[in-house]
Amino acid sequence: MLHVDNVKKRLDDFELNISFTVEKGDYFVLLGPSGVGKTVVLEMIAGLTSPDTGKITWDETDITRQKIQYRNMGLVYQDQALFPHMSVERNIAYGLSNDSSQDRVAQLAKSVGVNHLLHRYPGTLSGGESQRVALARALATEPRCLLLDEPLSALDAESRTDLQALLRSLHRKGHIVIHVTHEYKEAMALATRVGIIEQGKINQIGTPDDVFHNPKSAFVARFVGFHNCFQGRMVAARHGGCAGLFNVNEDTSFNVSDGSMEGKGFLVFRSEDVIIGDTPMNDSNCFDGTVIDIAPARLGSELTVDIGIRVIALVPSDSMDLLDLKYGARVWINVKPDTLRFIQR
Repeated sequence: MLHVDNVKKRLDDFELNISFTVEKGDYFVLLGPSGVGKTVVLEMIAGLTSPDTGKITWDETDITRQKIQYRNMGLVYQDQALFPHMSVERNIAYGLSNDSSQDRVAQLAKSVGVNHLLHRYPGTLSGGESQRVALARALATEPRCLLLDEPLSALDAESRTDLQALLRSLHRKGHIVIHVTHEYKEAMALATRVGIIEQGKINQIGTPDDVFHNPKSAFVARFVGFHNCFQGRMVAARHGGCAGLFNVNEDTSFNVSDGSMEGKGFLVFRSEDVIIGDTPMNDSNCFDGTVIDIAPARLGSELTVDIGIRVIALVPSDSMDLLDLKYGARVWINVKPDTLRFIQR
């Protein structure tokens, strides 16, 4: 078990202050935007840099100041950092003794799918192939923890999918993984637990299902795909059969199923939970508006509708054609109360 306890690191005018625990069997993803210190966290765990204060322990042994060669961590950077003058075989074998290297390299190369590339050089490899070689090299010394720094960010879609499958396979074989990324969909595809980092601190930790469906802050909500996020005030509902009424402004309010909390905060909901039609709907939270933007999306189109505030809706392709939705069209939108999340500030 790895425990990072109140670890602080000053970086110019920015300070990290991080605490989290990675249990045996975890695939832990540290998720956050660029520039928040995710890579530095990995480097402190690996021993490439030291924290200013705080403690890092592995199975109750303090490794905060331990030399890198005694930590047995396998670090893989985004750019792979392969030795360009060495073949794939020699890259994987780097750090192994001559007595054990040949069989071990063959085994590792097969396990990550590069056994046919052993005599090639890094300059002739694709991004996906290079990342597989980097993983094999990191695994060669049988690290107790695999540290991955944005390992999929430079890959095309097909290579990314293949590498995700490989990483899940490695995790199933018992490898503990700490993986940093800025892509929440990547975290959803891989993680058993997720930590969201904001301005140098971890904002929320939990299972992917918990974090992505119950964000604890407006930052987390926006980061994990709640495209609709509005500031306002929650009050007890007086009508409409709902428990809460969230007031965005004098003209726009939403009925919310959960009215257990009152006060200032944020109302968030996903674009796929917005229903669009060409006639009024009888449910609560029905508004008329104008389509002011249309953007292609993987499952259809994302429409921005001005109802006095800007609401984003994900509309399937067949609905786009059926309703003849175009820029400037007048539409009705509906958001069901039980799809709304209130985050108290």
